[in-house]
Amino acid sequence: MSDSTAGAKSTTLLIWLWRNYLHRHVGWLMVALLFMTLEGSMLGALSYMMQPMFDDIFIGGDTGAITGVALAVMAIFVLRAASGVTQQVVLTRISQRTAASLRLDLLARAMRQDGAFHQAHPPGFLIQRVQTDVNAINDVWRAVITGAGRDAVSLLALMAVAISVDWRWTAITLIGVPVLFLPVALIQRFVRSQARSARDLGAGLATRLDEIFHGIVPIKLNGLERYQQRQYADKTDQFVGSEIRAAFGTAAIPGLIDVMAGVGFMAVLIYGGGEIVSGEKTVGQFMSFFTAMGLTFEPVRRLGSISGLWQVAAAAIERIKELMDAPIRLTSPAKPVAAPKGLPQITLKDVSLSYGTAPALRGLTLTAEPGKTTALVGASGAGKSTIYNLLTRLVDPQAGRVAVGGVDVRDMDLAALRGLFSVVSQDALLFDETLRENILLGRTDVSEAQLKKVLDAAHVSDFLPNLSNGLDTRVGPRGSALSGGQRQRVVIARALLRDTPILLLDEATSALDAQSEKVVQAALDRLSGGRTTLVIAHRLSTIRNADKIVVMDRGRAVDEGTHEELLARGGIYADLYRLQFQDGKMLVDARGRPVPAATPVAEKAERQGWLRRAVRKLVS
Repeated sequence: MSDSTAGAKSTTLLIWLWRNYLHRHVGWLMVALLFMTLEGSMLGALSYMMQPMFDDIFIGGDTGAITGVALAVMAIFVLRAASGVTQQVVLTRISQRTAASLRLDLLARAMRQDGAFHQAHPPGFLIQRVQTDVNAINDVWRAVITGAGRDAVSLLALMAVAISVDWRWTAITLIGVPVLFLPVALIQRFVRSQARSARDLGAGLATRLDEIFHGIVPIKLNGLERYQQRQYADKTDQFVGSEIRAAFGTAAIPGLIDVMAGVGFMAVLIYGGGEIVSGEKTVGQFMSFFTAMGLTFEPVRRLGSISGLWQVAAAAIERIKELMDAPIRLTSPAKPVAAPKGLPQITLKDVSLSYGTAPALRGLTLTAEPGKTTALVGASGAGKSTIYNLLTRLVDPQAGRVAVGGVDVRDMDLAALRGLFSVVSQDALLFDETLRENILLGRTDVSEAQLKKVLDAAHVSDFLPNLSNGLDTRVGPRGSALSGGQRQRVVIARALLRDTPILLLDEATSALDAQSEKVVQAALDRLSGGRTTLVIAHRLSTIRNADKIVVMDRGRAVDEGTHEELLARGGIYADLYRLQFQDGKMLVDARGRPVPAATPVAEKAERQGWLRRAVRKLVS
């Protein structure tokens, strides 16, 4: 990247930051700039006071001037202190509000993205963008503004004093400055590359921590503590290396300035010392010049350091801008069609969808009748969960039509569409809040009577007396303070409270013990009553009473019918059913009736190889 390209990119990032966030605080920025100007100019005033202090008082012996000079110096320090405190408070206000707005916008943008985006950007990556990168910008941009304001004014004021004393002395002091341009440009490029690397490695660390803490139980059970610690240590070493290299580059810039300052001061002492000895310049003039130039190099060092820090911030801003500019692919239409009323029919017609190069659905056609229960069965990867994603527009099909109540889901407002569905899945998502908050999810229009009715129907009331604070008990991260069956009942209570016309059940009882499953299944039966219900189930005993069972295989609906019809017809469903109900001693015949393993029927079944076929279908 050339220096001009890097400069243009930095300017683009600053313009983006200004247009989207900083311009909202232009009034406060003007106030901060005023006090930065006042603070910066005080250094020039202090260096200017050196000449009367030495020439009039120390050398001239004018005792009457002591009070005036002393009061002037005191006023300089008081004004500098007051203006410094004021501009820091104002800048903190601006920076914190800007950071808060940026975090909220990033979060809102990320939540609107589709499933493919979140597969490509894991939680650790997004946490790094929202928290760490925003903090980096927040820390640096305030330093940049302070440097651009206070230090730039200080530099101008001090240079004015130095030039007023002797312009030749000033030129000699700055003789080494042009030599700095090339190395500083190279160092800036190095710092930005290391900062980008550190940002990426930091995202990897955050992702690793997220996986470790969410998977702590399997880690303990499999004795993976040392392995995970080594993995994290390796990534940490890489991150620390990048941070150290970036810090070296950032510190190298003011270091080079110090070297050039030493060369300049050496030259001016050699040149100007003779003029003072000969009487061409006074001691007061030299002290005023020396103070001005000495104070000049401090803001120059800070400005040099800020140029390195800006590279760190620029790397963070680039990452954030990439996230903010990522297109949102699933949006509501400009003129949405109204959502259907009553109990809608669900229809998928010739629907095809691939994730990358892997086909998930291949010309799928199926119908779920209104007010009835339709079950989806098949091996893992058959496309069952993809149907739910299509119905709720977490993804869109590449071909075919998905309709709810005769309306294409792409023609409806997203919020209105998703308002038609309640979902109960095997992953009962709970937040680290109270039980009440997890059920209400921000709703304020629910009376205590309504809430109690829902709690009773979902069997949440059964375990409430065992909780320390009842409904106001915190459920822990991801509901870890509750059992699996209790978490499922809480999710069912949510669905009952939503009272939507369509219910999607995704393996809602697969992870439960027999006792919990019985309670949860009763709640699900009550929940599905009077709704259009779709059920994904691997445990076929839970869907025997479904109005229709659709058998899926490799993205297609290959059969459908009732439980009895499918068993009588044979095929994939009958094979799956037999496989689940064979326990080593008992088999079932085509009608689902138990047959002792030693009978001719059982031997014939084994000879026909139905078990092997079923296994092949499961793993295919």
